[in-house]
Amino acid sequence: MKKTFKMSHPKIKVPRLVEAIKYEVKKYIRRERRKTLPLDVDFWDFDCRFGVDEASSEVIHLSAINKSISLAEEKQLESFYLEVLVKPGYRSKKPKEEQQVSPEDSEIQSKEKDE
Repeated sequence: MKKTFKMSHPKIKVPRLVEAIKYEVKKYIRRERRKTLPLDVDFWDFDCRFGVDEASSEVIHLSAINKSISLAEEKQLESFYLEVLVKPGYRSKKPKEEQQVSPEDSEIQSKEKDE
């Protein structure tokens, strides 16, 4: 989804327009996540960009989309550009150091078992 959203409408007030934009973005993300995964892919990931226009857009995290839209409402922008592109995601394994249980954790676990 690459789209420039307008923050003005002759009949719809700005707060309702902002809610509609957020809903449209969430609906797109849900639709993309429902698509079947290729065999070597773990999950669907997203590349997101937000800005006043396409040239000045900056990379943001998926979870920051709603905050960015709300910020555009606070700044009273006439329009903003939002890009959400789906890409394959791969899980990474934790290093072996983090997987080991520390001595303190093992003591707590053994006390819980005794009770």
